[in-house]
Amino acid sequence: MTSKEAVKRAVAFDNPDYVPLLYNNRDIEQSDTLYLGFGAAADFTPKVEGESEWGFIWETKDGTMGQPKHHPLTDWSLWNDYKKKLPNAYAAGRMEHVPAFLAAHPDKYILASIGISGFNSVTFVRGFEDTLIDLYTDREQIEELIDAVFEYENGLIRQFCAYEGVDAICFCDDWGTQETLMISPALWREVFKPRYKKQFDIAKAAGKQVYFHSCGQIKEIIGDFIEIGVDIFNLNQPDIFPTEYLSEHFAGKATFNCPADHQTVAISGTPEEIKAYINMLNDKLGANGGGFIGYIEDYACMGMSEENYQAIKAAFLALKPHKK
Repeated sequence: MTSKEAVKRAVAFDNPDYVPLLYNNRDIEQSDTLYLGFGAAADFTPKVEGESEWGFIWETKDGTMGQPKHHPLTDWSLWNDYKKKLPNAYAAGRMEHVPAFLAAHPDKYILASIGISGFNSVTFVRGFEDTLIDLYTDREQIEELIDAVFEYENGLIRQFCAYEGVDAICFCDDWGTQETLMISPALWREVFKPRYKKQFDIAKAAGKQVYFHSCGQIKEIIGDFIEIGVDIFNLNQPDIFPTEYLSEHFAGKATFNCPADHQTVAISGTPEEIKAYINMLNDKLGANGGGFIGYIEDYACMGMSEENYQAIKAAFLALKPHKK
């Protein structure tokens, strides 16, 4: 069974021969699943280091992924000029690398990623606080920006969907704090759910699956995401739901791609605790002839020791799939 077959059978609850794995930032050659990104526009030249095509500037430090430090749309008086310079999803440079990548990895499950997306991208352009305020006080204006971001992403999705070797479209849009959604579920359903559905429908019409990453507590909208087409959830903090909740409400309805929790056991657990935790994830989320994909990421920048990284690898590699 190839990696591609194992992942597809896990997602279909069709008894894969083993529990497939996704390695994020280390030991990628061992991963069953690979990310495929899009390229920068060939004619784009950053004015300063870290500048994106959207005009915000990405700042990194201390080995973490960093964050944007400049929001180009600080005032709506800038909108008319700003929207004339929006990035073009179909610009030269976006997809030229894709055929060679797919040819080099025919047996891997390929996640074509549109990067940090949706709501997060809107906040990078407008600013987090201003975006939240606008959703309540200036809905028409903020929805213009939201539509600009989502339509750009739709262009990327359509291009990725044209490639037979792409298996899923990957979205990365954090929606949760440690305790709840960043906006009310009702507002999320009114503004964002229909726009996600349009994106997922594009992928589904092309025979692609949908993979959605979101950090934080999003249990109030997991059911909505499943309803509109998400096949795989990447939730890197299973403890905040907790895992038992995910199992009780959603096991057998979607596939979960989860690590040893990145805020708890992956950092502070012993190898024995890590092994027990990873076995628990498989038992709770993968008990339906599939439904679970292991996730492995080196989090040394957040305090993960080399011992724990190796313990996580060993525990995932030792898992046995649950047959139905």
